[in-house]
Amino acid sequence: MAGYLRAQATEFLRALRLHREAGTAAAAGGPNGAAGPEGPVDAARALRRAVRRISGSLHTFRPLLDPDWSESMRPELAWLSGTLAMEHAYAARLERLLVALHRLSGAVFPAQSTVGGAAVGGAAVGGAAVGGAAVGGAAGSRIAGAAGSRTGGTAGSRTGGADPGSGKAEPGTAGAAGPPARPASATDRGNLTVGAAKAGALLDRQLTLARTRAHSSSLQALGSSRFHAVADHVALLASDVPLTPAATATDLRPLAVAARERLTDAVTALPLVTAGHPYNAEALIHGLSPDPAPHPQDAPWHQVRLLLRLHRYAREVLDGADAPVDVRLLTAGQALDRHRDASEAAAAAAQAARTPRIAPATAYALGVLHADQRHEVEAARFAFQQSWQKQTVGTP
Repeated sequence: MAGYLRAQATEFLRALRLHREAGTAAAAGGPNGAAGPEGPVDAARALRRAVRRISGSLHTFRPLLDPDWSESMRPELAWLSGTLAMEHAYAARLERLLVALHRLSGAVFPAQSTVGGAAVGGAAVGGAAVGGAAVGGAAGSRIAGAAGSRTGGTAGSRTGGADPGSGKAEPGTAGAAGPPARPASATDRGNLTVGAAKAGALLDRQLTLARTRAHSSSLQALGSSRFHAVADHVALLASDVPLTPAATATDLRPLAVAARERLTDAVTALPLVTAGHPYNAEALIHGLSPDPAPHPQDAPWHQVRLLLRLHRYAREVLDGADAPVDVRLLTAGQALDRHRDASEAAAAAAQAARTPRIAPATAYALGVLHADQRHEVEAARFAFQQSWQKQTVGTP
């Protein structure tokens, strides 16, 4: 474990150096007179990656570490990881919602061929390095393209988001096997297309403002004395891990097993039987609640996502960097990431719909968008259930 923590601390220091160099290059205009967002974005992602693994190891293996040191470090690492993640989260959320608006209105999204890692069906955009400038700068042209498009796809059309292997389409859509229950009228299609342009403009304003504020918060955090204190502690961790006297003779496997059991217990409490049926409408319950708080039924799934991450990190400590990838855990984690992204996107659409004095067509489009993202939540739960029920195949 000491070697693992030292390696992650070294990765943190390397990412911090890259982040500072990228920021200096951006301020100077880069070697060719311009600096793209990839450098700072990649460096911030590497920082978050190292911070998450250090924090997860401190949580799982805390009996083996100096209690005062570990308990003081964990909140600071959580603060740093959360602060650095917000800017990318807002940019990815805006990209996801604009893709969904174009898909639902039947328009061709101009960035679909260039945005890597973003599935049209609402899959997570987190795998793509979406720069805030790219989102903010292209949003106007995308929205304008939606406003001029009158192709009019059906409001319920769903090209993805459900488990690819399920082979099922949402009832009542153009992709269903049978005829739709009620074809969408031209008025419905028109309202969605016109409303989608205004809804996209509203989401662009709100989320770009939030991303700008998150960017400022990240810059302030990285220049604060609080961050420098965290960096100093991590730098010391790269050379000296504060273990307890009995840590060197302690077996790590019982602590890793405890992390796995916590994950198993949390998964058992999930409604996997319901999630095993596609389009069960469970994720739409209380969809019209006036409470702006996060959807209560999503919290257990978010907790499972965190426990799954801790379990993966514990396996990394035991097996080392050369351990084979557990496909079952990987696909389950990806499904939970999509669940988190869709849940937060639905909350952003609902928050935008609460804006006073918006046009009825805008409110209608935001309502369709909210329902679409809640269906993506449901599809992600189905995908997680399918991947989690698979048994790991081992050799005797």
